[in-house]
Amino acid sequence: MELLPRSPGEFGSARYWDRFFRQRGQRPFEWYGAFPELCPVLHKYIRPRDKVLVVGCGNSELSEQMYDTGTCEDIVNIDISDAVIRQMQERSGSKRPKMSYLVMDMFQMDFPDAEFQVVLDKGTLDAILTDEEEATLVKADKMFAEISRVLQVGGRYLCVSLAQAHVLKKAVEYFSQEGWVVRVHQVASSGDKQQFVLPIFIYVMTKFRKIPGSAPQILEICPEEQQKPMRVENTEQLVAAVRDRQHYALLCSQLSRTPCGEQVPLDLCDRESGRPRYTLHVVDSPSVKPSRNNHFAIFIIPQGRETEWLFGMEEGRKQLAISAGFRRLVTVALHREQHYEDMAGIQAELSAKVMELAPPGLPTRQQVPFLSMGGDIGVRAVRHRGSSPLSGEYIVEDVRGDGSCHFRRLIFLHSRNVVQSEARLLPSLPLQGQKKRRKDKKKANPAEPPAAIDKSYLCCEHHKAMVAGLCLLGGPDPLPGTPLAVLVVGLGGGSLPLFIHDYFSQAHVAVVEIDPSMLEVAVGWFGFSQGDRLQVHVSDGLDYVAKLAAEAPAQYDAIMFDVDSKDLTVGMSCPPPAFVEKAFLQKVKTILKPEGVFVLNLVCRDAQLKESVLATLREVFPLLYARRITGEVNEILFCQPSPEARWDAAELGARAQALEGALRQPGRPWDSSYVLADMLQAIQIL
Repeated sequence: MELLPRSPGEFGSARYWDRFFRQRGQRPFEWYGAFPELCPVLHKYIRPRDKVLVVGCGNSELSEQMYDTGTCEDIVNIDISDAVIRQMQERSGSKRPKMSYLVMDMFQMDFPDAEFQVVLDKGTLDAILTDEEEATLVKADKMFAEISRVLQVGGRYLCVSLAQAHVLKKAVEYFSQEGWVVRVHQVASSGDKQQFVLPIFIYVMTKFRKIPGSAPQILEICPEEQQKPMRVENTEQLVAAVRDRQHYALLCSQLSRTPCGEQVPLDLCDRESGRPRYTLHVVDSPSVKPSRNNHFAIFIIPQGRETEWLFGMEEGRKQLAISAGFRRLVTVALHREQHYEDMAGIQAELSAKVMELAPPGLPTRQQVPFLSMGGDIGVRAVRHRGSSPLSGEYIVEDVRGDGSCHFRRLIFLHSRNVVQSEARLLPSLPLQGQKKRRKDKKKANPAEPPAAIDKSYLCCEHHKAMVAGLCLLGGPDPLPGTPLAVLVVGLGGGSLPLFIHDYFSQAHVAVVEIDPSMLEVAVGWFGFSQGDRLQVHVSDGLDYVAKLAAEAPAQYDAIMFDVDSKDLTVGMSCPPPAFVEKAFLQKVKTILKPEGVFVLNLVCRDAQLKESVLATLREVFPLLYARRITGEVNEILFCQPSPEARWDAAELGARAQALEGALRQPGRPWDSSYVLADMLQAIQIL
């Protein structure tokens, strides 16, 4: 402990460093970064004939190693500590005649202007810039000014650093404003046990003549795993890119020492575009008994299946890890808009990276298995791309599900892991796989005939529950031939209103959709069509309901809300908050018949907000049922204006069986997995 400074300010004190090196003796002291790690980057920017200045050299072996390996020989080392300079002169004087050591203050150097082609700094800036106090920043400016003065135009300032945010930001802002080109290299780890968990970076600042006016900044980062630098737009992006790599290193270090209590998500980005290519989740299962071969495995989620409960939800991934029988499982989701050749290609690409996430105690040379469903990477084909002022960018994609089933999905790219609408494709038109990479990224041909949609199949569990809610309607039997007036707010792909229209022969369905683009998508890609009993009104649902309440009260048997919120800052993604305000809910009650049912798809992760919504609903509707969707956040709420409309569980079960029996008409397709009684079995009165 006696070798540590009493305060950060002592890092700039000659007296402190004299004491440090006297007590340490002849043993070399390396702040961080051994020569083998730094060498690949240094060789890119130091030529054998360059004259190199090393500032704050200490008793590091870096200069000696550069000299001995032929990196360069004309090296001048300076330090404020007389004690360390004497040590180094004794150590290298006779062995390395072209290299010199001088006692000198780097804030006021004695060298003439433009004396050096390279200035090398290993940890000195980090030692100086210990905080963001005004006096410290002034010292950094003096250091930078002197480095700039003694460097030739075209010369390089190479700074080896741990890249704390304030250090990196200060250096980048100073030199980029001077018109220098700034590149940050992440130094590849040797794999040996290091003093510092954080990765090491080298800032490469190349001096150019300052051009009057506002010349564009050139800022780049070169991660350890690639040679080609990536351009960033500003200092903030560069600092953020470095911070991401630091967080990843810290996480890997943590995971290598202890099991992880929480599931840790990680994004691995494409080298060319910088966009996410893989999303990893680290799942530890302490309950799995250890054996020789069950320490660690990688599970590749087939394309298009990352939204399924087993892969997309925390509880699902826990179950997957336990079922697979591994104490640590890393699940890997493949991003849309990225190309993947095959499982072997993914394995080759990920092998080195995922091993950094290996658990403690993994046996040496342990073979780590790559697992998947069905042994392949799945199929995902983008059929259509579009953009709407209301919904933003969206895509229609076809994916292969479990077994031989294929599905069509609508995805809003602002929530790319949420399926907005889904339909099953008929087996007669199987999905064409991505056997070869598409050379262009243009929109799918509008003239391309849409695949046949299986209109008997409700993909969404919450849609199945909403249809089952019709059993709550008054009357002796809720049979398909009974006249029904249904209002659906939120179209999506149109599967919910289309199912009600097709299976309830006397139902008249009005759909309200605020976004005209969604109507085009539903018609063009999801088999939706309007008719005498099914009409879509392009309007704001708030305005439409308000108008009906003023003009034609008590006209609907059932009202269904399945509308998403565009405001991602609210802890409720469905519906928008305005749809559950008391004044608006009273208007909904006004247009609902006394024996009718209001069905609401509620998706709310904020417990306090959810309780507030439920309290408001109870104020307006005396009878409130709830049905949780297993494995999802969705909760379907059935609200009725009359408390006398209450049904007990036995009555609901009987009505559900009667309704399902009537819907299963001979010759009409029916999804055998859809049991209405099951949808109502877990219903609760709130």
